[in-house]
Amino acid sequence: MVATKDRILFTSAELFRRKGYTGTGLKEVTTQAQAPFGSLYHHYPGGKEELGEDVIRVSGAFFLQLFVFIADDADDLVSGVQAFFDGAGETLVATGWQDACPIAVIALEVASTSERLRVATADVFESWLAEAQGRYIAAGILADRARALALSFLCALEGAFILCRALRSTEPMAAAGAATVAELRRELDRPAF
Repeated sequence: MVATKDRILFTSAELFRRKGYTGTGLKEVTTQAQAPFGSLYHHYPGGKEELGEDVIRVSGAFFLQLFVFIADDADDLVSGVQAFFDGAGETLVATGWQDACPIAVIALEVASTSERLRVATADVFESWLAEAQGRYIAAGILADRARALALSFLCALEGAFILCRALRSTEPMAAAGAATVAELRRELDRPAF
């Protein structure tokens, strides 16, 4: 049996991803998690903001591990990046355009209204950037250029999620993936000095 705190956390993550942070009520969380309302404040005495921070950090770590798994399973860095974009598009279609990046969904809503949640989303994004940058460096790309490529990768991915959901099409994800892969290939093909 899944512990009450875990049910609250995972239910919140699902609801935040699909309905947004502000669009999700705490009663809805506890009802769908099949948890007594008081248990939410037992586990999260700071209320919705504390719960939101936990969702951001746990979800961020999960998606980081997903990227690591996909990248490690790929034949090379380029095919790993392509597989990540392909998988994101497939997931959007399979979930009726609802399963986008939960970190971006929350960041868009709260970056100007909750410093605690803004910092949590920034920390998660930085962990993703560090992982991508580290892989680019390991492939022979200079550190400052690797950081720029990692930022470009993340911007392309998150922007593609937004456009895919709005357009109900994977075309933006495919275009973002193709552009990111092309940029990465160009960088890997540069002569070393």
